[in-house]
Amino acid sequence: MNWLNSEAFVLFGQHIKWSDMIGNIVGLIALAFGWRRSIWSWPTQFVSGVILFAAFATAHLSGSAGKQIVVMVVAVYGWWQWNRGKGGADGHITPRFATWRERAILVGSAAVGTVAVAALFKAYPSLSWDPWPDAYIFVGTIVAMYAQARGMVEFWFAWLLVDLVGVPLNFANGFAFSGFVYVIYGALVLWGMRDWWLRSRKAPQPALEGAPA
Repeated sequence: MNWLNSEAFVLFGQHIKWSDMIGNIVGLIALAFGWRRSIWSWPTQFVSGVILFAAFATAHLSGSAGKQIVVMVVAVYGWWQWNRGKGGADGHITPRFATWRERAILVGSAAVGTVAVAALFKAYPSLSWDPWPDAYIFVGTIVAMYAQARGMVEFWFAWLLVDLVGVPLNFANGFAFSGFVYVIYGALVLWGMRDWWLRSRKAPQPALEGAPA
């Protein structure tokens, strides 16, 4: 499996690794499934997480590698949650806007979590070479995927905020393909955000069973 971390080709002077390329292509497919509100978004994200974990772990980016563990865990949770909450006429999940209480919890959790994880990385420098952005990406991913699992339109906003830091961080640490793909992610996120937004406005639905009021 060493070939996964070997160089595939050079693009615009940037060295592209096989693991970086394959993992992100699978991630793009997962995002497309998410835009379609398809439950297959979750197993596809799981596969992407496995591949990218191997890529980032070898680069000592513990936050980004840890993010992939979160991706895999939340993918299992999201699969279970969407199976319970499929309420659309087409058998797909029905998107909704979060309540103000849920938004406050998401933002507060992101802020507190980022500070806590960054403090851990600074206390143990071997875990990460870029503690603050690495912590931000790690925690932001948890928040975004949790919101997606709950069918919240706001998960698209969370992904945009993660991408704003993820793009320069990936280029700076030699994962150029991730950087290029994150630009594409940004376009797909905007497209998906519009689609979920319109669907939530056309057919408002109650929150998923078990969601906070």
